[in-house]
Amino acid sequence: MSADNAEQIAEWNGPLGQRWAAMLRETDRIVAPFGDAALKVAAPQPGERVLDIGCGCGDTSIEIAQRVGAAGSVLGIDVSQPMLEVARSSGALANCAHLAFREGDASEVSLPADMDLLFSRFGVMFFSRPSAALGHLRESLRPGGRCVFVCWRAPRDNPWAMAPLSAAREAVGVTPTPADAEAPGPFAFADEQRLRRILSTAGFGDVDLERFDAVIFLGATSRSAAEFAVKIGPVSRLVREMGAEHLPVIVDAVERALAGVAASSGQVSLNGSTWIVSATNPA
Repeated sequence: MSADNAEQIAEWNGPLGQRWAAMLRETDRIVAPFGDAALKVAAPQPGERVLDIGCGCGDTSIEIAQRVGAAGSVLGIDVSQPMLEVARSSGALANCAHLAFREGDASEVSLPADMDLLFSRFGVMFFSRPSAALGHLRESLRPGGRCVFVCWRAPRDNPWAMAPLSAAREAVGVTPTPADAEAPGPFAFADEQRLRRILSTAGFGDVDLERFDAVIFLGATSRSAAEFAVKIGPVSRLVREMGAEHLPVIVDAVERALAGVAASSGQVSLNGSTWIVSATNPA
């Protein structure tokens, strides 16, 4: 495993990865619409060979395997052992003999050659050296092979994440400091021009970015939405940093904030905004 990505690897093998594995159904309601939109652009075809980078609990890998059929193959790669355990169990239930999962850092792990498609749903924003990592991944593609992934746009365009975080910070007296926009993390690929440079430096051509937004359901009530927010997303990191003793105050503050944007039914849904990125490996 790369020392450059050691912090991210440790996080996804610790409580964070365990929580995502345990809350698969809850997290899926956030990411599934964006993954579906990216898969529509990727359009896996029968017989194709596909790499699913940052495959997590394996649902996109299984979907792709069903689309490429037995004549194709899918390899899902992730650093998180807890999530790969779920992926392997789900893959076995799906009875896809042409689907496999591998634990590894995709920025350096040995990859099959002559793949048709490199796909990722929110799995490529955590590399410490993104151009080098994507260049390594590109080398697995055949000439003319394609790369499609989805990543979050700017925090200001993602109130589903930032509205709870703002309320939580205020509740515990944390003044946000200017973040390093290029540091590995959920919003590392938010800037369009930087993302284009990364892909160009990695050797990709025909780079295209398409904005895709969807409404994210956070909870049937402001309380349930607040309780979800402290487990998944930026607020969960703040809770880890501040300590569990601050959790009751944070939950109450987030609940009050979300009550202000709840629908008349009490349900809380906020916008999520992404880039669907496509590129090719030049022939």
